[in-house]
Amino acid sequence: MKINETQLALVDRQIKRILASGNYYSEVYRKAGITGVSSPEDFEKIPFTDKADLRNAYPLGIQAVPDEQVVRIHSSSGTTGKPVIIPYTAKDVADWATMFARCYEMAGITPRDRIQITPGYGLWTAGIGFQAGCEKLGAMAIPMGPGNTDKQIQMMIDLESTVLCATSSYALLLAEEINRRGLRDKIRLRKGIIGSERWSDAKRNYIARELGIELYDIYGLTEIYGPGIGINCPGQTGMHIFDDFLYTEIIDPKTGEVLPDGEEGEIVITTLVKEGAPLIRFRTHDLSRILPGVCSCGCTSPRLDTIRGRSDDMFKVHGVNMFPSQVEEILGQVDGVSSEYKIDIAHDESINRDIIMVTAEAEGRVSFPQTADQIRTLFKSRLNVTPKVVIVSLNTLPRSEKKTRRVFDHREE
Repeated sequence: MKINETQLALVDRQIKRILASGNYYSEVYRKAGITGVSSPEDFEKIPFTDKADLRNAYPLGIQAVPDEQVVRIHSSSGTTGKPVIIPYTAKDVADWATMFARCYEMAGITPRDRIQITPGYGLWTAGIGFQAGCEKLGAMAIPMGPGNTDKQIQMMIDLESTVLCATSSYALLLAEEINRRGLRDKIRLRKGIIGSERWSDAKRNYIARELGIELYDIYGLTEIYGPGIGINCPGQTGMHIFDDFLYTEIIDPKTGEVLPDGEEGEIVITTLVKEGAPLIRFRTHDLSRILPGVCSCGCTSPRLDTIRGRSDDMFKVHGVNMFPSQVEEILGQVDGVSSEYKIDIAHDESINRDIIMVTAEAEGRVSFPQTADQIRTLFKSRLNVTPKVVIVSLNTLPRSEKKTRRVFDHREE
């Protein structure tokens, strides 16, 4: 989907604002001889940017407005390297709330709903984004934040929450705990808005079944406002991205070539009207594709397919490139295996060879040795790698209130 004339005009205005601001990107564009855009060809000559650039500009080198126009800053949730600091103007905050309210509406949520918000508040964009969209919609916000599962469930029951906002990891933890306590008939949830991390079909099905809710994937990242820039519709045919605020491309992560609709690659996003920290052609490292055609729901916004992982999530064993999504697909084909797993990679000095160990949970009704054999066989046939496999009982692996780390590469330690 090529950039249209309206979007081109907005990008041209952004470039001129950046050049006038004297920020980090003004120097990048001056050196590249970029003064504006008037065609799709001009646009595709603009260099990509990514998180490394934002860290180079730490703390506020990407700010494109005077300090008196900045009303808030947020920071990415990453744990390595310098944090990424993103300044917001009042208009940025309002635009983000508008997009988030659209997400709620697309999921069939109304002002009569009671929305329990479990993602974290503070520098992270999650909790406050869910709340701002809720208030813009006119629904009741229940701003719990993460943790304190006893209190979460108590408030869910007492306030008769109808919508749960959470990471998939925490939604799973809540579903398991509600099931364990026999409280399913006391909750009134009808929808779940899930974001922050990719999740397997097995986990999705378990959460939906145990909580009795309809689930929606919400998309976003701190650098581009935060969560709420897109969501899947009731037709469940991909996530609609709001193209009056953002322009989305898919590129080959190795070559940078722009790919046609329908081909999988890395998502690249341009902010069309963001004031505090405008970003043009930002590489998200998320892997997906733009779904061709018009959605059956009637919304004309472009659609991203389910996020399949991140280009920087890849790990290599015995020369084979693997992604967590491939592991999840394999485990999803084995009867009795849950959505939770852990991968440990190490180097065995005694044989001078890398080894990979997969720890997976399984129901007590299945044979653990046979289940391990099935997983080993599938790994060998699909990925040409034979792991060591350990099967443990359900609820053995740790649950997380935020994102769950699944791959531990001890070769890097």
